[in-house]
Amino acid sequence: MKHFALIGAAGYIAPRHMQAIKETGNELIAALDPSDSVGIIDSYFPGADFFTEFERFDRHIDKLHRANDERRVHYVSICSPNYLHDSHVRFALRSGADAICEKPLVLNPWNIDGLLEIERATGNRVNTILQLRLHPAIRELRERVRSERRATKHEVDLAYVTSRGHWYLQSWKGDAKKSGGIATNIGVHFFDMLHFIFGALQENVVHHSSDTKAAGYLEYENARVRWFLSIDVQDVPAAQRQAGQRTYRSITVDGNEIEFSGGFTDLHVRSYEEILAGRGFGLEDNRVAIETVAGIRTGAPTVTKGDAHPFLRVP
Repeated sequence: MKHFALIGAAGYIAPRHMQAIKETGNELIAALDPSDSVGIIDSYFPGADFFTEFERFDRHIDKLHRANDERRVHYVSICSPNYLHDSHVRFALRSGADAICEKPLVLNPWNIDGLLEIERATGNRVNTILQLRLHPAIRELRERVRSERRATKHEVDLAYVTSRGHWYLQSWKGDAKKSGGIATNIGVHFFDMLHFIFGALQENVVHHSSDTKAAGYLEYENARVRWFLSIDVQDVPAAQRQAGQRTYRSITVDGNEIEFSGGFTDLHVRSYEEILAGRGFGLEDNRVAIETVAGIRTGAPTVTKGDAHPFLRVP
């Protein structure tokens, strides 16, 4: 049995990590969050120690590590706000533990280089949650693309609208310096998926970038991709919106819809199983997606009607 600590216990994604720790037969022994709205812990690990102050959490983890206590932490799961991931991964490695970090791993590519140095210095490993790489439909598509011999690239359209209320822009998620912006916060796992399926990134053009939506064009070894991301409910197609639907996701390859709505519920458990077996996705696995979102964040928008996603209203 491995012992886990968790940073960001009050966050949206934390329960999936708690469930994965439990279902893989391991134990959460300590958790941290500035918010004390963490009653969900009782559903999984009621005996876990809980801290609202990082300094006390740090002291607790360090004491167990230095004393080589039988309850010392083997893994630190990181579910904190995006801009803190880099710091919390460093904390995990320097505490003698491996890290398991939610997306996005970091906000900028050069942060990966720093973490590689700390990995080498400590001998501990950074694992990341790139769950779409484990989805059966995505893996099947990747194998099909790799086995094909085509004279032309695939034509891909990606649209993801996940509407959010007014709270979103008032939280850290609405601050691009903390979240990385829309493309980073809600799109990074899709960009990793595209790289995973279609190969190396060759071109990255930004068509639109605002607090609530972003769009652009990406070209990979084996695909040309028009993409659109939004948290604005008005971007949900009218028919679905009138039916009360507040989210919309569509990925087409050469005009054919890729169906992968199912199979999501256990992907964090699968991710943990792979990590515990020594097959987790590491720092370099994240580089292309992080370079992609950093390029989107800093790129100057330019667009013509011909290469814009249909959801983007071009003047």
